[in-house]
Amino acid sequence: MRIRTIEPIAVSLPMLKPVIMAGEVVRRADNVLVRVEADNDFVGWGEAASAPIMTGDTLESIVSAVHYLDPVLRGRDGADIAGALAAMDGRMYGNHGAKAAIEIALHDLAGRAAGKPVHALLGEKKRNRMALLGVIGGGDLEGDLRDAKKKKAVGITAYKIKVGIDTAANDAARTRAICKLLGPGLLISADANQGYTTEQAIDYVRAVKGCGLDFFEQPVVADDLAGMAAVAAAAPEIAIGADEGIHSLADISRHHECKAARGVSLKAIKLGGIRAVVEAGKLCDSLGMSVNISCKTGESSIACAAALHVASVIPNIAWGLTLTHSGLAEDVTAQPIRTDKGHADSIERPGLGIDVDEDRVRRHRVHIATRNVA
Repeated sequence: MRIRTIEPIAVSLPMLKPVIMAGEVVRRADNVLVRVEADNDFVGWGEAASAPIMTGDTLESIVSAVHYLDPVLRGRDGADIAGALAAMDGRMYGNHGAKAAIEIALHDLAGRAAGKPVHALLGEKKRNRMALLGVIGGGDLEGDLRDAKKKKAVGITAYKIKVGIDTAANDAARTRAICKLLGPGLLISADANQGYTTEQAIDYVRAVKGCGLDFFEQPVVADDLAGMAAVAAAAPEIAIGADEGIHSLADISRHHECKAARGVSLKAIKLGGIRAVVEAGKLCDSLGMSVNISCKTGESSIACAAALHVASVIPNIAWGLTLTHSGLAEDVTAQPIRTDKGHADSIERPGLGIDVDEDRVRRHRVHIATRNVA
């Protein structure tokens, strides 16, 4: 099975409602889909979100990178994913978003050809059913309370409240109100998306002490491990998590050594693919760190299926699974990933186990002028 074509397709997908977070308001999801076709006519799909603040990737840069990587991939064995990853790294440094989208597509292709679900290509399945982490990100108290009440009613047991978008005092008041509405026995987190200074983050954790917040994600800028450690020391009963600060296994180890985080959010676009996420999950488990497997806001059922397969096999997902396709007004698949009472079941169909609707892809396609990058 040889790779015949690799096509990057930029799309702009409508959101059901804006998601407001520090430094970014997502009204439409700008993603790049990658379609890989083999000489046996099997097709695999991958996806990466444009994430300038998190990864440095834009639609234009991802599309250009996929085109630049094309020559070292066409003609290769589509099932030799390790070889493809090595070839991409030899051709181009970084560009984890583009590499992740291609690598996900190759897993989908290889799984379909072998008649196996992607999780079977990644390792032994550890769980069949996973708790989903529901994001509360409107930034408006009354709206967030309505959203929290609605999510609790459908059975969601894990939550992430977007903060860092107002003063620490106002964000803390909103957090306390949401925690009170949700009540005990649930996993509740907050995510500042690097939106606070160290002093503001310390004010926030002290103000929410005792309200039921379990962990607090990325309170300060990604490379400020000293600031992360200071926030962690200020309120030891609230675990600090790292997201934007995690782009490699070495980043995980550094956060652990500096006591800057007790857990991490792992994304394929940050680490360069789902195999790297699995390895990161194993490292976290060996260090006693909690894990959230996550998609970027607005990723479709393609990326979300990939995340679901990873979550099926890594040692722990104590901080839940964040799938974001449900926030889209229209997905690119005929049947989006099913969720039930705040949970998702492992996918057992071959490949990613989803069917891309190419008419929908065409409807939301954004044409990017491609430039040579070297």
